[in-house]
Amino acid sequence: MHTVKYFGEIKNVGFISTRLAGTDGVSLETAKWAQIFEEVGLNCFYFAGELDRPPEKSYFVAEAHFTHPEIKEISNKVFGVSVRERSTTRKIHQMTSNLKDELYHFIEKFNLDLLIPQNALTIPMNIPLGLAITQVIMETGMPTVAHHHDFYWERDRFLTNAAWDYLYMAFPPDLPSIDHVTINSFAKSQLALRKGIAGTLVPNIMDFENPPPPPDDYTTDVRQALGIEDDELFVLQPTRVVARKGIEMAIELVRRLGKKAKLVISHASGDEGHDYENRLKEYSKFLEVDVIAVDQIIDENRGLTDDGRKIYTLADVYPYCDLVTYPSTFEGFGNAFLEAVYFHKPIVVNKYSIYTQDIKPKGFRAVELDGYVTHAAVKETQEILKDSKLRQEIVDHNYQIGRHYFSFATLRKNLKSYIADHMHLRA
Repeated sequence: MHTVKYFGEIKNVGFISTRLAGTDGVSLETAKWAQIFEEVGLNCFYFAGELDRPPEKSYFVAEAHFTHPEIKEISNKVFGVSVRERSTTRKIHQMTSNLKDELYHFIEKFNLDLLIPQNALTIPMNIPLGLAITQVIMETGMPTVAHHHDFYWERDRFLTNAAWDYLYMAFPPDLPSIDHVTINSFAKSQLALRKGIAGTLVPNIMDFENPPPPPDDYTTDVRQALGIEDDELFVLQPTRVVARKGIEMAIELVRRLGKKAKLVISHASGDEGHDYENRLKEYSKFLEVDVIAVDQIIDENRGLTDDGRKIYTLADVYPYCDLVTYPSTFEGFGNAFLEAVYFHKPIVVNKYSIYTQDIKPKGFRAVELDGYVTHAAVKETQEILKDSKLRQEIVDHNYQIGRHYFSFATLRKNLKSYIADHMHLRA
């Protein structure tokens, strides 16, 4: 029988998720948290089904990933239906037991003092992993900070299911040794309303204390590589191709700007199918808007594709765009909004709920949509693109707002205070 004891002082921190790799919001924010923890002398380690962290600090378990065949099979059999087969229940229990053993090995191998599940107790992409984490915490009393990015009740596809018993139990669990952190105020209030859990709000951040460096020689051919001519407007949609990103609004806006332009979409469809992607292709063809998908040559690291083309990071691309569109209908927070602010780019944003509650009130200046493109929004965008002085004034103003409210200093203050107040470690 595995046992784990807690002796009061935090030294080793274990991050747990389905995936800690690439440029998704969970992976990026985990890296930022780890950076702050390491600044105060803590050691950080990582457990996931996909990892790009240092190998000596990583614990890979294939079954932790939401795309693992057995995990996908479970998801297919419990979501979109109302009755669960007994064999599925048996499979869930079996995989939960296996993942528990791996979690205990992870804790023991790195002598962990604090666990930080990153969205693994929030959205049920991997039900056995959530159950395993919950049971390990219950059995050990391990101090835990559950970092919640987006809850299952925020996604329609999870609301018809045959797994309510598991969702109530582990997504998230209400246990004495768990502190809960949300990334927006709406999620915090819903967590209290639905689960009776008092959470702490810690927004996502960018490194506003250190402005982006100027483009280097590697990126001088970005526009050419993306197929954008010198006299064309470069509009960047820095998101995946999923329906909640509202990309049809960006397409319509580009059409109505009346300028020679290309709309560049940075990321692929991901794990939510290709129906929406096909719909956008038809819509852009109908409106005669040139839309370019460049996910094959944008990655988290520079390099070469199999056919010899250069791979750029999103940070390589941002400096060359003229406008950023972010017409999402729902977001857990809004990392792409902060990225555009960080790279001093004007933004067109749809007034999704978290933007309205947590971002807009800080004083940012952006062209706002309210579910559709208006003549006023088109005119405002045209004026910003035409008037370089106005454009510079707006992006400089936004950067200062971002630095004040969403910088590493903000996260550093929150996490150091947390460690000092709750984990008996002097900040």
